[in-house]
Amino acid sequence: MVPRPDRGLQNPARRAVRQRRAPRGRPARRQGAARAPARARARGARAVSLRTALTELLGLEVPIVQAGMGGVAGPELVAAVSRAGGLGILAGLNVPPEELRARIRQVRALTDRPFGVNLWLHADLRPPADVATIPEATVVAVQSVLNRFRARLGLPPTVARPAPVPDLVDGAIAVLLEERPPVFSTALGLPDAALVARCHARGIRVLAMVTSVADAREAEARGVDAVVAQGLEAGGHRSVGQRLPSGDVGQVATMVLVPQVVDAVRVPVVAAGGIADGRGLAAALALGASGAQLGTRFVATREAAGPEFRKKALLEADSGATVLTPVVSGLPARYLRNAFIAEYEASGAPVLPPLVQARAAEDIVAAAAAREALDYFPIAAGQSVGLVDDLPGAAEVVEAIVREARAVLAGLAARLEGP
Repeated sequence: MVPRPDRGLQNPARRAVRQRRAPRGRPARRQGAARAPARARARGARAVSLRTALTELLGLEVPIVQAGMGGVAGPELVAAVSRAGGLGILAGLNVPPEELRARIRQVRALTDRPFGVNLWLHADLRPPADVATIPEATVVAVQSVLNRFRARLGLPPTVARPAPVPDLVDGAIAVLLEERPPVFSTALGLPDAALVARCHARGIRVLAMVTSVADAREAEARGVDAVVAQGLEAGGHRSVGQRLPSGDVGQVATMVLVPQVVDAVRVPVVAAGGIADGRGLAAALALGASGAQLGTRFVATREAAGPEFRKKALLEADSGATVLTPVVSGLPARYLRNAFIAEYEASGAPVLPPLVQARAAEDIVAAAAAREALDYFPIAAGQSVGLVDDLPGAAEVVEAIVREARAVLAGLAARLEGP
């Protein structure tokens, strides 16, 4: 399919002013020669419009989306991103319905700009697995490995079954439809056509995250307003649309996935995975995307929820420090590599069903957090972590990305013009 003309940037950058050549036989003035292209680039950067199909669809000022990360994306972060002109997305995973309602209202109290709410809709989580049906031998094998970590953290051992995972999705959807946030963002599963229609009837736009062209087409067929194409580099959970036992966790990188999705669907496409600065946004637009979604970059901001030691760990990590594994939550997700992950994988122990695995290790994570023990505390992060080296406010992040993206696009246009 040929991409629509409104994909990516709708307005091309103005042509940069060319540096004037010195008259023949007269040496060029070094200082002036340096200033001229710099001035041209500055003018060109200011002229670059970042208005895209996504900004038009959602009423945004800039095509930047903050991922709805559990334990990170609370009202303060969401409101800060939205006030800066992007789209902040509130995490709804494992949040009791009335608490979710309170958080939505808190965002509204902090900003009148568009924002979204994110939920997981995967069939394997609706309802969550019944812990009573898990074979006893599997539970014992898992707990035996976890007991190693408990011993190091001063916790008592156990071979008990984990507590049931609460089934909160339907209640969260009911709250969403009642509260009517401007955007509903889905991950790890696609909304059915009926839910999309109910959202549209209430004025809610629907974004669906996918990891394959097939899921992008299916999402469009169900009526979503835009798709988020999540490349392999992305941190956190892989947003697969089909049942997890298939083993397909979406192994396609962002630079390869995004143009294929852009060609496959007619709705706006948001690129996700490996993007943390203006160069990444510019690249996403060049691939035909209408915007970029960032997660890891926004974890390392002042407004992000969660412990400060987690944020500092991101600043010290490089892009080779992440690993894709199911041993933390029972779902394939990208984390910073640590002793918990390495030892669990080396043990050969089975993994409990989705989210039940995380439930089994809750006491370990809590104790690790209290001790700031990074070896046993899971930190979701994408490969873009190597680009994160400061801890600014979320608005500063948005402003810096916009400024750099404009400069990159203007500079690229000037560079390709030639002398």
